[in-house]
Amino acid sequence: MAVSIRTDGEAGGLASPSTRSATGAPWDQPILLRLVSIALFAGIWEVAGRIPVSFAFPTFSDTIVAFVGLLADGSLATAYLSTLQPLVLGVVLSAFLGVGLGTICGLWRTGEWLVIPVFIVLQAAPVAAFIPMVTFVYGIGMTAKTLAVMILALPVIVLNTYKAVRNVNESLLVMCRSFLGTRWQTVAKIILPDASPVIFAGLRLGVAAGFVGVVLAELLITPTGIGDLITFHRSRADYAEMYATIASIIALSTLTLVFLQWVEVRVFRPESRGA
Repeated sequence: MAVSIRTDGEAGGLASPSTRSATGAPWDQPILLRLVSIALFAGIWEVAGRIPVSFAFPTFSDTIVAFVGLLADGSLATAYLSTLQPLVLGVVLSAFLGVGLGTICGLWRTGEWLVIPVFIVLQAAPVAAFIPMVTFVYGIGMTAKTLAVMILALPVIVLNTYKAVRNVNESLLVMCRSFLGTRWQTVAKIILPDASPVIFAGLRLGVAAGFVGVVLAELLITPTGIGDLITFHRSRADYAEMYATIASIIALSTLTLVFLQWVEVRVFRPESRGA
C-alpha cells in the first residue's frame, strides 16, 4: 500500500487564504490599501487644487473646511432629510416590486416573455430622458422623485432576481421532487433560499442606482435637498461648498454599499467569510 508523505513546505502551501493574509506583508492587508488609496486621492486633489487646475476647483483642505461648515450650520442635515425621503421610499417599493416580479418571471415562462424585455429596455435606455416625462405627468412633488428613483432601481432588481430564480441548482429541485415536495414548498424552501445571495446582490445594486436616481431627480425636477445645495452654491460660485455637498452624497452612498456588502457576505455568503 502506497503511503503519501507531505513535506512542511507542501503543507504550508495548503494554508487557508485568511491565514496567509494574516501573516503576509503589510501591503497585503486590504484595509491598509484602502486607507493608502484614500490618502493618495486626497493628496492628488490637494495638489490639483493648488496648481490650480481650474479656478472652480477647490483644494481638498478647503472642501473639508466647507463640509464642516455645512454640518455646523445644519444646512447639510436639512438637505438630507429632504433627499432621503424619496430615496428610501423608492428603494423600498423597488425592492418589493422587483423581487416579486423577478420571481414570477423566473417561475412563469409567459411572464418572462411579457415583462423581462421591458426592463431590459429600461436598463439600457438613457434614464434622464424619462424624467421630464415623469415631471409632466406627476408634477414636481414627492411622487415624481420617487418614480425617478424607481426607474433606475427597479430594472436592476427585477433582472437580478429573475436570473437568480432561473439558475437555481437543478439537483436541489430534483431532490425536492423526489421527496414529493409541493410547488409552494419548492419555491419557499429551495428556490428562494438558493437564489437569495444573487437577489440580495441585486438589491445592493438597486440601492446604488437609487442614489443616482434621487440626485438626477433633484437636479432635473426641482432643486430640493442635496440638489438644492449643489445648485445654490454653484450659482454663488461657492465651489468648496458645492464640492463638499457632492462629496458627501458620494461618501454616503459608498458607506451604504459597503455596509450592504458586509451584510451580504456575513448573512447570504457564509462561505466567503475570512476570504
